[in-house]
Amino acid sequence: MKGFKTFVLRGNVVDLAIAVVIAVAFGVVIAAFVKDLVTPLIAALGGKPDFSSLYFTINHSRFLYGDFINAVIAFVIIAAVIYFFVVMPYQAMVERSRKEPPADPTTKKCPECLSEIPKDARRCAFCASPQPV
Repeated sequence: MKGFKTFVLRGNVVDLAIAVVIAVAFGVVIAAFVKDLVTPLIAALGGKPDFSSLYFTINHSRFLYGDFINAVIAFVIIAAVIYFFVVMPYQAMVERSRKEPPADPTTKKCPECLSEIPKDARRCAFCASPQPV
C-alpha cells in the first residue's frame, strides 16, 4: 500500500486528475453552449428550432442524427478553443524561446576609412591604418 500511496500522491498524478476534472466540466459547458445557443441559431437559419429533435425511424428504431449534429458542433468548438487558446500561444512561446542570440560579428569597421575588415585585423586592408586592439 505504501507504493500505491506514493504513486497517487505524486504531483503529476494529482495534476492530471485535476486537469481531467476541469476538462470534463469544460466539455459540459461547451455542450450546453452548443445545445442552447449555437444549435438553435444555426437551426433558425435552416427553419428548424433545434437539431436534437431531428431523427428518422427504420423498423421502429429511432436514429437521433440531430444529437449527433450537436455533438459534432460541440467537438468543433472545443477543438477551436483548444487550438486558439492553448496550442497557438504555446507554439508562440516555444518559438520565442528557440530564437538564438545573434552570433558575434566577424567584421568591424575601420575607424579611418569605415571599410569592413576582419575583427582580428591589426591593420586595415584598404587604408593600412593600424587598428586598436
